[in-house]
Amino acid sequence: MESMKVRDVMVPSSAFPKIAASATLFETLSALESAQERYLSGQAEQRILLVEDDQGRIVGKVSPIDLLRGLETNYAELSTEDVVSRYGFDYIWKSMRSDFHLWEDPFRDLCGRADRVRVGDFAKLPARGHRVAPDDPLATCLHLFVMIRHDSLFVVDGDTVLGLLRFSDVYRLVSRSLHECARRLEQP
Repeated sequence: MESMKVRDVMVPSSAFPKIAASATLFETLSALESAQERYLSGQAEQRILLVEDDQGRIVGKVSPIDLLRGLETNYAELSTEDVVSRYGFDYIWKSMRSDFHLWEDPFRDLCGRADRVRVGDFAKLPARGHRVAPDDPLATCLHLFVMIRHDSLFVVDGDTVLGLLRFSDVYRLVSRSLHECARRLEQP
């Protein structure tokens, strides 16, 4: 496993369901539900929904939590760096809600927002710490998974998304390796 690279474990972007960046939140909700149903029924191996622009380039991914983030458009004004430098960790949530008026009236105009907001408005490529190169060693990715706690990392070559490295696949490899170690230790 020490010599394995990201490219040995990644899932190519062609294997994932996709949605256009111009899709509304209603359309995105439907696509997420469909992907989940196909995954649970065994008809599909992926349930992560990739977002593509008009030229077919992957510009992000969307999950149910991203859908909620898209409903509250003020999240677009936040960046992790600004939050960390501006607020103390003890008061971060209260201060953010107050300063950015987050979720003050979440359901008043739910349908209107869901029809106006496009998935491309909030599904963006992740920051550098959420991207890896195809020739990066898996050890680098293990560190990122543990520190960032994401379920997948984008595998990129320059600005091109080649696929995703899913935590579940890396975990399966680690688990297999640990079981092999245990069997070797049990042998006389």
